[in-house]
Amino acid sequence: MKLSAPIYQLKRRAKLLARTDTIPLHQALDRIAQEEGFTAWSLLSSQHEPSASSMLSQLADGDLLLIAARPGHGKTLLGLQLLLDAVSQARRATFFTLEYTHQQSMNRIHALPEGEAIGDRIEIVTSDEISADYIIRHFAGAPRGTVAVIDYLQLLDQQRSKPALSEQVSALQSFARDTGVVLAFISQIDRSFEAGGKGLPDLGDVRLPNQLDLGLFTKACFLHNREVQLQHIA
Repeated sequence: MKLSAPIYQLKRRAKLLARTDTIPLHQALDRIAQEEGFTAWSLLSSQHEPSASSMLSQLADGDLLLIAARPGHGKTLLGLQLLLDAVSQARRATFFTLEYTHQQSMNRIHALPEGEAIGDRIEIVTSDEISADYIIRHFAGAPRGTVAVIDYLQLLDQQRSKPALSEQVSALQSFARDTGVVLAFISQIDRSFEAGGKGLPDLGDVRLPNQLDLGLFTKACFLHNREVQLQHIA
């Protein structure tokens, strides 16, 4: 079934509806889905949101994955779906977020297919102290194949007391390689991408306010207008 508008525009309509009608976002999403011919947003998203299930099967222990898109194109939901898929395989799964509260994170997880059923098994960490050192300490003794999503890359060194972004990602690369933990970083794409006429962003479009060697990542996933591309970097 073809949607009346790209999914990111439907999400914006739902957010506006939630504000104007003073209803929870998940109810607004369901209303928009019903207008599109679906009984619930979870059914709409399962058919039209980028899928992470095939992506998890293409990740190896110790991978550093970059998940990058402009706002509203599904990068956070893709990261959360990756964690749900990890949980369904009995892996440890953790969402480190410097952007959302615990409740906001749970709301987004529960809006995904199977989110209500198994989403509570995802560990959510919202500490302002999240950094490479914090993540490494948190995962002391974690089993190989553990999956973590870090939300988001450009906030890791926002506090001046934290090491430079390049230093943190380098430390996390070494940690992932040594322990077999899979680390996925949600990342912003520079707004100049939308004026470039390309179908999908690439490494050259990643927003980097501070210096970072993107070659530290092993794989990258780019999203735009329901298109998804996973590529190998190293």
